[in-house]
Amino acid sequence: MKMIIAVIQPFMLNRLTAEFEEITDFPGLSVSEVRGFGRKVDREGNRFTALDPYKTKLRVEIVANDEMAETIVEAIQTHARTGNHGDGKIFVLPVETVVRIQTGETGMQAV
Repeated sequence: MKMIIAVIQPFMLNRLTAEFEEITDFPGLSVSEVRGFGRKVDREGNRFTALDPYKTKLRVEIVANDEMAETIVEAIQTHARTGNHGDGKIFVLPVETVVRIQTGETGMQAV
């Protein structure tokens, strides 16, 4: 299993959600509002400076089977991209286990 964490522009959420609804057996997602800032190289290309600190973004978290993870990452890349600075990041992490609290199911059955 993989956990996909995407930090995206807030206005991209509806577009991304519509794309996820088209993926067969999409496992669901969690969304949180987060704040942070990135770095940018200056004109000389040798220094990093903070950009407008604490921009509001959305953090989208999805746990999916290994085979579906690539499809989800591609959907995020395609549908959350404006081509401008600040589009966000995607992180893909291994998930050791998942347990559904209500039933005690584990693994992909718990997702």
